[in-house]
Amino acid sequence: MEGIQLKDVILATGGTLLQGMPSVSIDKVSTDSRDVKSGDLFVALKGERFDGHDFIEEAVKKGAQALITHVIKDNLPGEIGVVLVKDTLKALQDIAAFYRRLFNIPVTAVTGSTGKTTTKDMIHTLLAANFNVLKSEGNLNNQIGLPLTLFKLNKSHQMTVVEMGMSGFNEISRLAAIAEPSLGVITNIGLSHIENLGSRENILKAKLELFERFDKRCTAILNADDDLLWGIRNKLSFPVIYYGTKSGIDLCADSIESLNGKGISYTLHSEGEKRRIRLNVPGRHNVYNSMAAVAVARYFGVEFEQIVNAFQNLKTHKMRLEITVLNGGITVIDDAYNASPDSNVSALSVLKDLPGKRKIAILGDMLELGKYSEYAHRFVGKAVLNNGIDVLITRGDLSHIIADQALSMGMSDDRIFSLDSNADVVNMLETFVESGDTILVKGSRGMKMEEIVMFSKTRWDK
Repeated sequence: MEGIQLKDVILATGGTLLQGMPSVSIDKVSTDSRDVKSGDLFVALKGERFDGHDFIEEAVKKGAQALITHVIKDNLPGEIGVVLVKDTLKALQDIAAFYRRLFNIPVTAVTGSTGKTTTKDMIHTLLAANFNVLKSEGNLNNQIGLPLTLFKLNKSHQMTVVEMGMSGFNEISRLAAIAEPSLGVITNIGLSHIENLGSRENILKAKLELFERFDKRCTAILNADDDLLWGIRNKLSFPVIYYGTKSGIDLCADSIESLNGKGISYTLHSEGEKRRIRLNVPGRHNVYNSMAAVAVARYFGVEFEQIVNAFQNLKTHKMRLEITVLNGGITVIDDAYNASPDSNVSALSVLKDLPGKRKIAILGDMLELGKYSEYAHRFVGKAVLNNGIDVLITRGDLSHIIADQALSMGMSDDRIFSLDSNADVVNMLETFVESGDTILVKGSRGMKMEEIVMFSKTRWDK
């Protein structure tokens, strides 16, 4: 952090200074007492499973310069600055909003049901060809993660790209108020978080909170192949850039070609030109993610030649379609980070496109889908058939529905296995897997499907 004093914190939060000097400088904002260093401002957040107020003494011992609290603590050293607020989470966000406004730089925000993190990383990769860009790390995309990202801004940064996630209404609205983006990307409107929002239309409404503060100086970048996003094309009062496979839009992809697990390529038509784009990550869905990134890069003036070259620097993320070839030509696609109906369909299409004697899909439960859970799992069961998967192994109670749907559509029962635990799957794979097989492992975070991947890599290590 740069140029922040405790008096700025008080101004941003409307808090009350209980003790300490307003002129004290703040080096960093921390919400984790384990990471506190000398000169930090420690914000004591109260969560469902922890309360940061229980760790104030630890933060002080580690050198915290000041504290944000909604609980008055006794016996704190007199030199420690203490600011009392009503809500420490809101205070964290208010400080982040204040700090962001010290930098007159553009912010690009990315949201959507799937592809947010990959699209954000692609945008960063392309912009980094010309600019010093701060990006949110991993999926720090929530009410705490976004502020912590913005606190990393310094005078060397020329722009920022952040990811915004949500599980209900008003969450993106709050994130947008903090970050004040002038460029907004929505990747798609799927079924993620439908348990809380009830319909894709409501998910769209929640995502569109990104644009609540947009005016004619701001621009939206939207997926034209998403029916709901295409449906609002004449309803926005600011410039919109569309990408997809429809003819006549701003960025159009055709001649899409899978590169046998080494990536995917396509021809991009934009601005009266056509360019062949090659990605070193697999999956048709990454064509969409990359086009969104190209749209952002071109908006900021990055040349096409730089864009084509920059894509070669793109790195895959752990447990996100991470492909490893093991002994005997056994290929494992590790997509165990998380799962939704839409991301499952994308992963199955990657499995379909890869070479292999048998295509084996190991699919765990998709969680947090509420009353839409059966529909969502049947949706994935249909995709198993549509992608010509040879063997289906499901793990968990809900994923039985995937198996039931595949069976009802004609998949042979001797190619479907429904198991209860990761250990059961591992025991089956020990004798079932053959040389040349290609295996997809995917499930919701709570299913810990990476345990299956770890076994596979250990058992058939390179």
